Amino acid sequence: MDGAATRRDRLVAIDAHLEPLAHEALVVRRGTRSGLYTIVAVHSTARGPSLGGCRMWTYGDTREAIRDALRLSRAMTFKSAVAGLALGGGKGVIMLPAGSSPPEGDARRAVLLDFAETVQMLDGAYLTAEDVGTSEPDMETIASATRHVTGLATSRGGSGDPSPWTALGVEAAIRVACERAFGSTSVVGRRIAVVGVGSVGGRLAELLAEGGARLVLTDIDGRRRALADRLGADWTDPASALIADVDVLAPCALGGVLDDATVPQVRARAIAGAANNQLAHEAVGELLAERGILWVPDFVANAGGVVNIAVELEPGGYDTERAEARVRAIADTVRAVLDHAAATGSTPLAAANEIALRRVAEPASPAAA
Repeated sequence: MDGAATRRDRLVAIDAHLEPLAHEALVVRRGTRSGLYTIVAVHSTARGPSLGGCRMWTYGDTREAIRDALRLSRAMTFKSAVAGLALGGGKGVIMLPAGSSPPEGDARRAVLLDFAETVQMLDGAYLTAEDVGTSEPDMETIASATRHVTGLATSRGGSGDPSPWTALGVEAAIRVACERAFGSTSVVGRRIAVVGVGSVGGRLAELLAEGGARLVLTDIDGRRRALADRLGADWTDPASALIADVDVLAPCALGGVLDDATVPQVRARAIAGAANNQLAHEAVGELLAERGILWVPDFVANAGGVVNIAVELEPGGYDTERAEARVRAIADTVRAVLDHAAATGSTPLAAANEIALRRVAEPASPAAA
């Protein structure tokens, strides 16, 4: 095979694996301490510094990890813009080799410090936070090598674990979805399936149970069945939960669960959850609309964590009461998106994207934060 053909094949492979590269920066480094790849993608700083969590996850190869960073950073831009925040979108990824376990002890500290150096290289264009596979103590370690860290403990002036705030925002989104689908924001007696009951999904389940919902819970970790027992909820497997006979479906694990195969089987009338990138591809939004299923775009519903962190960055520092009011206002954002979709005859996804793109094109005012 000649050189030109080889280069052409490589370009085809790249096109098949990467998101469109409409990003401001992409940093990929092999850590000098850990030997693991650390990645930061900055999609946009048009409205302010890019904010996005650090995800520690296993990937088959670097292309998958880079694609995840690019895709998730773009979603963070849209999430912050729709929420009206003076922030852009970024994402950090610590790539663990396929089949490996998360590092512990000194090995974990080594890769976190490697990631901190990657963050520091961007000199404030990217602010990191917790995400899948990382925790508040991990942020403390990263903060020892860079100041561009959010979500630190409240004792350090941060906003702490963002998971409860993400759950609170998703609950608000679910109530608006119920309002549009059933005529009331009440969840009393509503049958709701929560797929993934980790730190966010578990807290969401508790909030919904407190509100009187009848729950169907699932998780790939069978130990979390104890939560279902405590809440008096039904327990099933993840595949069955997606197509369960429920009023509302709340995907709260990893993304891509709504696709051409699963959507025709979904029986819920409304979907709103914490998982990022719930649609396998954007055309699934049209398929949901055709079936009469109301889907609240994930980056609208799950913005509670970033809204909470935005309060941390405001003049005067973090305030819990202010944060709660801002997160509960996600309900108003959902209504605005659904109203725009109805007015334009578009899907909720198209409406949210349009709002986000318009805001990214406008300068953010200080009050937007």
